[in-house]
Amino acid sequence: MTARYTTLRLIPPSIWVLGGVSMLMDISSELIHGLLPVFLVSTLGASAFSVGLIEGAAEATALIVKVFSGTLSDVLGRRKVLVVFGYGLGAVAKPLFALATSPGFVLTARLVDRVGKGVRGAPRDALVADLAPAHLRGACYGLRQALDSAGAFVGPLLAIVLMLTWAGDIRAVFWVAVLPAVLAVTLLLVGVQEPPPAPTDTPRDAPLHWHRLQSLSREYWWVVVAGGVLTLARFSEAFLILRAQQGGLALAWAPLVLVLMNAVYALAAYPAGKLADHMNHYTLLGVGLICLLVADVVLAQRSHLAWMAVGVGLWGLHMALTQGLLATMVADTAPEALRGTAFGCFNLVSGLAMLLASALAGWLWDTLGAQVTFSAGALFALVSVGILAVRRHKTLHAVRGR
Repeated sequence: MTARYTTLRLIPPSIWVLGGVSMLMDISSELIHGLLPVFLVSTLGASAFSVGLIEGAAEATALIVKVFSGTLSDVLGRRKVLVVFGYGLGAVAKPLFALATSPGFVLTARLVDRVGKGVRGAPRDALVADLAPAHLRGACYGLRQALDSAGAFVGPLLAIVLMLTWAGDIRAVFWVAVLPAVLAVTLLLVGVQEPPPAPTDTPRDAPLHWHRLQSLSREYWWVVVAGGVLTLARFSEAFLILRAQQGGLALAWAPLVLVLMNAVYALAAYPAGKLADHMNHYTLLGVGLICLLVADVVLAQRSHLAWMAVGVGLWGLHMALTQGLLATMVADTAPEALRGTAFGCFNLVSGLAMLLASALAGWLWDTLGAQVTFSAGALFALVSVGILAVRRHKTLHAVRGR
């Protein structure tokens, strides 16, 4: 216990502030996201395929934009200005959801919001790596992810309270989401101190060129492949909410799905980050994928709310075990001067995979039903576990041969 609190005290203050910023913005975002799938389907008349396309396109946009923002942060030698701009764009997008009158309007709002996330994501992750002591990098990413997930827990919980208080007025709940978004930008502006750029031989005025990517190691590209395959196995959480509704969850309680998922995520993210500092990364990633596999099987086979809770909880555990870990793996395998580029390329691949996975999930849902949708996710997860097992074997064999 003493060692745990000693580690927390050694984490730089700016990383705590970045975690607080992430928490506030996630409260804002999840106030909306916990209700958005049912808002689209029940209020605006969208199909599951449309939900999948909107969610997939939005998340893919965020991840693809990261490749350019990450590279730009390397070129500038500064991260904070892009992080501020990205969070600011996210705050500007929040009122658009309350004003939406069609699925196309919602798509526009989601794209604006996710462009903001894309702009801030890779520079923020690279900034954490710049600020974090090397021996505490996993713990630092785990802490930021834990605070982020705490916001993702509070946001949908607040949405439930407001829905019950305001008799199901979804648009009024969406307006409330503007306040924590504005607070997040304010805290970022005053609370984060960026370190000076490290000396480097890489020209800072160089744009994104393939020769820069050639400087990234083979081990880094294995991490990119692992992240892309994992994303194929995990489609949008919007389908968790729709599945719970099939099990009888009332509209006002729909955000409870994200409350449960993110409660598990928040509680497990920091311990998982510390574990990543001491455990084989591919082994830990495999454990996370097995959690996803079991979650998909449960959600495919059972529609009772108690079983839904088990599946959603395992989904959250999978997120805790994999998301901070993948960020740590990228930071560990990329040169310091190219961290922004490295995070950007990683997220480009993951973004394309997310678009494909969510669109496929929506099509399967509309044509063959929820059971087939989650069964397909389980199949992708199983294939991913096999790929990681082969990679772990090769890594251990190479180490022993030295």
